[in-house]
Amino acid sequence: MGSVGIVFYSEEQDAPVLRWLEGLPERAYAKGIVRIERLAQLGHELRRPQADYLRDGIYELRWRMGSVNYRILYFFHLRDAVVLAHGLTKEVEVPKKEINLALSRKAAYFEHPEKHTCKEELK
Repeated sequence: MGSVGIVFYSEEQDAPVLRWLEGLPERAYAKGIVRIERLAQLGHELRRPQADYLRDGIYELRWRMGSVNYRILYFFHLRDAVVLAHGLTKEVEVPKKEINLALSRKAAYFEHPEKHTCKEELK
């Protein structure tokens, strides 16, 4: 299947995942960018340990730094992977509230894709 476009979900001119990434320590940020680039290259073919399917069309990008598990939630739409939400957790599983947030953002995106598409690029 191969490469996909990466779209960052936006709410009122702000992309929550981009803001979250920018606030991470430099090494964690760099690893997150690598995961996003791998998602762009491999799309649906990206598997554990870098990515995993959660439920209801929501997937996660995964990486670990020390004792911290970083997660970015996304879904596929046409030829794009739409990045929806983030989670930073020491837990084994992604909290249900993070998945529910991703699902509500997914629904909003399907309703108005142009309104919820970030025009900003990764730095």
